[in-house]
Amino acid sequence: MTSPILAVIFDLDGVLVDTEPWWFEARASVAADGGGRWTADDEATVKGANSGEWAAAMASRLGPTISADAIEQAVVAAVVARYRRDVLPVIDAGVRAVQRLAADAPLAVASSAHGAVIDAALDALGLRDRFALVLSSDAVGKGKPAPDVYLEAARRLSIPPAGCLVIEDSMAGVQAALGAGMRVVLVPAAGHPPAPEAHALATLVLDSLDRLDADVLARLEAVPPPG
Repeated sequence: MTSPILAVIFDLDGVLVDTEPWWFEARASVAADGGGRWTADDEATVKGANSGEWAAAMASRLGPTISADAIEQAVVAAVVARYRRDVLPVIDAGVRAVQRLAADAPLAVASSAHGAVIDAALDALGLRDRFALVLSSDAVGKGKPAPDVYLEAARRLSIPPAGCLVIEDSMAGVQAALGAGMRVVLVPAAGHPPAPEAHALATLVLDSLDRLDADVLARLEAVPPPG
């Protein structure tokens, strides 16, 4: 028995744009300005975290020289500035998937990025009008891997979680989607691949969103939602 897909929810970074390096460089720069250091290992610990969570982690790591609020404001401002100034690292297959699917089902963005960053990204991509909902996990209790942002997206779309398909690139994102009772397609980003376990957990793994066509969606509808 099939279970229809009634909405598709996209993560942002690693799915539509590849700005992970921008975030790391911004955090490292803010840390250095505060007399500290932020390493690649530190960055890995905040994968999927919302703004309050990663800012608190940085403040704890750096000590009393700079507050979590100041860290958050400085990092977000630096990333937004790069969206406005630099060449956008677009994931073309993700953009094509949005344009292709928008006519068939409501689409949403549910990202751990700060709302100002999501706005800058969608403006740069020219995709804002394709999405019925844009949601930052800053608006909910916890970032990924907690399911909060995906559950809230389903609530605001007025669609049961079992009717939502999530597009993700990370282990934290896959865990969040499954925890929300949603099927999830994992599209690993070449520059920062997810943990190997993410492949086993995901409902389906695709090497490109160009492969997410009607036949694949029909196959996904034949897979029962988790839980």
